[in-house]
Amino acid sequence: MASRKDIIVSEAFMNYVNAVSENNVEDALRKNTRRFRKLLRNIPKKKINYAYAEGKWTLKELLQHIVDAERVFVFRALHFSRKDNTPLPGFDENVWAITAKAPKRSWGDLIDEFTALRASTELYFQSLDEDQLTAGGTANGKASNVLGLGFVCAGHVAHHMNIIKERYLNEYPAKKKKDKKKFEPK
Repeated sequence: MASRKDIIVSEAFMNYVNAVSENNVEDALRKNTRRFRKLLRNIPKKKINYAYAEGKWTLKELLQHIVDAERVFVFRALHFSRKDNTPLPGFDENVWAITAKAPKRSWGDLIDEFTALRASTELYFQSLDEDQLTAGGTANGKASNVLGLGFVCAGHVAHHMNIIKERYLNEYPAKKKKDKKKFEPK
């Protein structure tokens, strides 16, 4: 069975791959789905239209981005697994975010869309054999393979889960610089 050692992705996507600890793509997707759905269920309603800084996406926009990116990654995987050698273009996530109109959507619909899409992603990757998983191609001028894109799907969500926890929910406050003075009790 194909495993992490068989992954081919661009250097930029290795950050996503490294955000996943599992060795098997099916396990990575399944566990990632469970973690993300739990996080989404626990986001307070007052936060869904919140952006942590000027010019940053709201949580609704971020979730729409996650859905859009997963669709792209899975399409690339499908394209490569079907042995189509046509190079694929990149996509401008910022243009997509603006034109998606996520603020007009309900939070529940966005969660339902992610859930349905991820279920489809999991079924797709379960259907592949080793030859299909190791098939590759070019997207946005970079080589990758189907297996790598499966790990990118899980890792992209893991990456954004950390951002949600740190910047939107403040679960990981920035660490304070340690005072260089030695503590001396009075």
